[in-house]
Formats: sequence, C-alpha cells, structure tokens
Amino acid sequence: MRLANRVAVITGGARGIGGAASVLFAQEGAKVVVADLLAAEGEATVEAIRKAGGQAIFVRTDVTKEADCAALMGAAVETYGRLDALVCCAGILKGAFVPVDEMEEALFGSVIDVNVKGTFLSVKHAVPWIRKAGGGVVVLIASGAGVRGGSSSVAYGTSKGGVHGLALVLEEKLAPLGIRVNDVCPGAVDTPLKRGNVADAARAAGRSVEEALATANLVDPMGIARVLAFLASSDADMVRGTVFTR
Repeated sequence: MRLANRVAVITGGARGIGGAASVLFAQEGAKVVVADLLAAEGEATVEAIRKAGGQAIFVRTDVTKEADCAALMGAAVETYGRLDALVCCAGILKGAFVPVDEMEEALFGSVIDVNVKGTFLSVKHAVPWIRKAGGGVVVLIASGAGVRGGSSSVAYGTSKGGVHGLALVLEEKLAPLGIRVNDVCPGAVDTPLKRGNVADAARAAGRSVEEALATANLVDPMGIARVLAFLASSDADMVRGTVFTR
C-alpha cells in the first residue's frame, strides 16, 4: 500500500500500460482518476478496480483539448480533495513504414498533438494542484524510439523524442516546487498499439501477421505498471531522469 492516500491521474488509463497502471495504483492504495477517450473501456477499468475494493473514477478526456485537461484535473481534486501524481500514458502510433516524403502533414500533426501536446497540456493543468498538495510526482511515457534509436514511424519517433525532451526540461523547472519528474521508455509491450505496429511490420515484410505476433516476445503491461507505481511512490524519491524497461 505504498500509494495509500495519494490521488493519481492516469491519462490513457483505460487499457494498455495506462490500464495496467490504473489497476495496480488502486491495489497499492491510490485513489485513481482514469482519463481516456475510450469511455466503455475506461468505465470497465474503473468497475474492475471498485470490485476489487479500490477507489477510482473515469473522466472522458481528449488530451489534445486544453479545456478537457483542465476539467480532468479539476474533477480529480473535486472528487478526492487533492492531486499527488500524474502519469501520462495517452499516446498513439500512426504512419508506420510510411516514407517521410510520403507522410501527410495531417497524420504527422495528429501524432504530435496527442503524444507531445497532450502530455504538455496534462502537465500544465496538473502542476498547480500538485504544487498545492505540497509536491508530488509527474511521470511521462516516452520510448526507446526517438530517444535511443529510430522508429517504424517518423511521426511516432519524433513525438517520443519530444516527450523525452519535455521531461528533461520539466525535471529542472519543477524540482524547486517539490515535484519530481521522470520519463519511462518502455520496450516492446503487449498493448493494442504495439500489436498493431507488429502487424504493420509483418504486412510490410510480406510475413504472416499471426506468426509475427506469436514471435514478437511482447512483455506484460503490468511489468511496466510496477515501474510506474514505484516511481509514483516515495520509494523513488532518489530516482532522477529516464528509466528504460524491456
């Protein structure tokens, strides 16, 4: 129960890494605000948390809209009285294997909007409340793509490099406010986003999608959620910078 009495907002919290984090944070004692565009899946995640004895609410949120992000943080504080942690898991991957000279501006822009702008807006509207609570934690989800190496998507790799850069800047800017910032770069995780990417790669190579998925060696999202729960806890007070996982 290392997150007992803490209030955490998790964007992209309906499924994938965010969904696993929502469940685990509640198991660890946090009051969880699940934010996502996927209302049915978000409500299902909240129902599962409540059935297990945890506390959670769902707030339908489009992280590319500033009003939604402001309302999300306001709902967290209105419901639970404070905000201690923000975990930004909302993200999309589009344009895999599309050459840069063939990528449409709208596609590139949509990925940047969700992954970079959405992260920025979430942090922007969470920080005043976390500061008011006396400090806390912000965790961003970047990737090895755009940080350590390339990506199947010019747009995705660029966006995750942007998230990583944002974390580096925020770490210095928010430390004086008592807010610790980390970014996590997961590897190949068994999420709908990654499964779609593996399938795209198989089609591009003329391989069987089923065979590609069976041999992709994707890791359980709950493994990443455990890292996120650790980072959101006081056990990670001495941790700085970027954390890479499988």
